[in-house]
Amino acid sequence: MLIEFIKPDFNFQDDRGSLTQLVHGGWNQVNYITSVKGAFRGNHYHLQNKEAFFVISGGFRLSLRHNETGETAEYDIKAGDFFIIHPNITHSFDYTADTALISMYNQGVELSNGEKDILK
Repeated sequence: MLIEFIKPDFNFQDDRGSLTQLVHGGWNQVNYITSVKGAFRGNHYHLQNKEAFFVISGGFRLSLRHNETGETAEYDIKAGDFFIIHPNITHSFDYTADTALISMYNQGVELSNGEKDILK
Protein backbone atom coordinates (compact mmCIF):
# COMPACT_ATOMS: atom_id res chain seq x y z
CA MET A 1 0.00 0.00 0.00
CA LEU A 2 1.54 3.32 -1.05
CA ILE A 3 -0.95 5.65 0.64
CA GLU A 4 -3.72 5.33 3.20
CA PHE A 5 -6.48 7.95 3.14
CA ILE A 6 -7.94 8.49 6.62
CA LYS A 7 -10.60 10.63 8.31
CA PRO A 8 -10.25 13.04 11.24
CA ASP A 9 -11.21 11.66 14.66
CA PHE A 10 -13.92 14.27 15.22
CA ASN A 11 -15.67 17.17 13.44
CA PHE A 12 -17.98 19.78 14.96
CA GLN A 13 -19.58 22.78 13.30
CA ASP A 14 -22.10 25.39 14.38
CA ASP A 15 -22.82 29.07 13.69
CA ARG A 16 -19.55 30.10 15.38
CA GLY A 17 -17.35 28.02 13.06
CA SER A 18 -15.87 24.55 13.15
CA LEU A 19 -13.45 22.32 15.03
CA THR A 20 -11.65 19.37 13.46
CA GLN A 21 -9.75 16.99 15.73
CA LEU A 22 -7.28 15.28 13.46
CA VAL A 23 -5.94 12.77 16.02
CA HIS A 24 -5.83 12.29 19.76
CA GLY A 25 -2.72 10.16 20.09
CA GLY A 26 0.05 8.25 18.36
CA TRP A 27 2.05 11.13 16.85
CA ASN A 28 5.28 12.56 18.31
CA GLN A 29 6.09 15.40 15.91
CA VAL A 30 3.65 17.85 14.33
CA ASN A 31 4.64 20.47 11.71
CA TYR A 32 2.77 23.32 9.99
CA ILE A 33 4.08 23.73 6.43
CA THR A 34 3.41 26.30 3.73
CA SER A 35 4.53 26.01 0.11
CA VAL A 36 4.09 28.35 -2.83
CA LYS A 37 2.60 27.36 -6.17
CA GLY A 38 5.32 25.86 -8.39
CA ALA A 39 7.47 24.63 -5.48
CA PHE A 40 8.75 21.05 -5.48
CA ARG A 41 9.46 19.39 -2.13
CA GLY A 42 10.15 16.00 -0.70
CA ASN A 43 11.70 13.34 -2.92
CA HIS A 44 12.76 11.46 0.21
CA TYR A 45 11.60 8.58 2.40
CA HIS A 46 11.69 7.45 6.01
CA LEU A 47 12.91 4.04 7.15
CA GLN A 48 10.98 4.04 10.44
CA ASN A 49 8.34 6.79 10.41
CA LYS A 50 4.75 6.85 9.30
CA GLU A 51 3.98 10.40 8.16
CA ALA A 52 0.44 11.79 8.07
CA PHE A 53 -0.63 14.91 6.16
CA PHE A 54 -3.75 17.07 6.51
CA VAL A 55 -4.14 19.69 3.76
CA ILE A 56 -5.61 22.94 5.09
CA SER A 57 -5.66 24.85 1.79
CA GLY A 58 -4.26 24.60 -1.72
CA GLY A 59 -3.16 21.42 -3.42
CA PHE A 60 -0.38 19.43 -5.03
CA ARG A 61 0.49 16.46 -7.19
CA LEU A 62 1.79 13.69 -4.92
CA SER A 63 4.17 11.14 -6.47
CA LEU A 64 4.94 7.92 -4.59
CA ARG A 65 7.36 5.06 -5.18
CA HIS A 66 7.77 1.96 -3.02
CA ASN A 67 11.52 1.49 -2.60
CA GLU A 68 11.38 -2.33 -2.46
CA THR A 69 8.74 -3.24 -5.04
CA GLY A 70 9.15 -0.29 -7.43
CA GLU A 71 5.36 0.28 -7.41
CA THR A 72 4.45 3.91 -8.24
CA ALA A 73 1.34 6.07 -8.00
CA GLU A 74 0.34 9.71 -8.36
CA TYR A 75 -2.53 11.57 -6.70
CA ASP A 76 -4.00 15.05 -7.07
CA ILE A 77 -4.28 16.17 -3.44
CA LYS A 78 -6.61 18.99 -2.38
CA ALA A 79 -7.72 20.88 0.74
CA GLY A 80 -9.37 18.55 3.25
CA ASP A 81 -7.44 15.44 2.19
CA PHE A 82 -5.92 13.49 5.09
CA PHE A 83 -3.55 10.60 4.44
CA ILE A 84 -0.66 8.49 5.75
CA ILE A 85 2.51 7.55 3.91
CA HIS A 86 4.15 4.46 5.38
CA PRO A 87 7.92 3.86 5.77
CA ASN A 88 10.09 3.13 2.74
CA ILE A 89 7.85 5.08 0.32
CA THR A 90 9.61 7.89 -1.54
CA HIS A 91 7.24 10.86 -1.65
CA SER A 92 7.41 14.08 -3.70
CA PHE A 93 5.13 17.12 -3.73
CA ASP A 94 4.65 19.30 -6.83
CA TYR A 95 2.56 22.25 -5.59
CA THR A 96 -0.19 23.37 -7.97
CA ALA A 97 -1.36 26.17 -5.64
CA ASP A 98 -0.16 28.07 -2.59
CA THR A 99 -0.67 25.43 0.10
CA ALA A 100 -0.84 25.10 3.89
CA LEU A 101 -0.75 21.69 5.54
CA ILE A 102 -0.05 19.83 8.75
CA SER A 103 2.42 16.92 8.79
CA MET A 104 2.77 14.46 11.67
CA TYR A 105 5.36 11.75 12.35
CA ASN A 106 4.67 8.80 14.61
CA GLN A 107 8.29 8.89 15.90
CA GLY A 108 9.73 12.18 14.66
CA VAL A 109 12.49 12.88 12.17
CA GLU A 110 15.02 13.08 15.01
CA LEU A 111 15.02 9.59 16.50
CA SER A 112 15.71 8.81 20.16
CA ASN A 113 19.20 7.52 19.25
CA GLY A 114 20.10 10.92 17.74
CA GLU A 115 19.93 9.80 14.11
CA LYS A 116 17.65 11.42 11.53
CA ASP A 117 15.02 9.30 9.75
CA ILE A 118 15.03 11.02 6.37
CA LEU A 119 16.73 9.57 3.30
CA LYS A 120 16.97 10.57 -0.35
